[in-house]
Amino acid sequence: MDDEQIIDSIGELVEEERALRDHALSQGGLDADRQARLKELEIRLDQCWDLLRRRRAKSEYGEDPDTAQLQPADEVENYQG
Repeated sequence: MDDEQIIDSIGELVEEERALRDHALSQGGLDADRQARLKELEIRLDQCWDLLRRRRAKSEYGEDPDTAQLQPADEVENYQG
């Protein structure tokens, strides 16, 4: 995926996330399936943002951004600041 494709994916994921959050507000919560989907979306968003940052860092330092790879969910979710 190139930067534009990643940004497009982020936009689609954010749109779905907002719809779920709006549904939760209007319905007083989410059922288990929707809660699971929301968690999936949050993780996928973290992965996409991480990939985009990695690609941009590689470009900034003269490396090929196409060598950046999507990191496993457990790695992205457990970064230490």
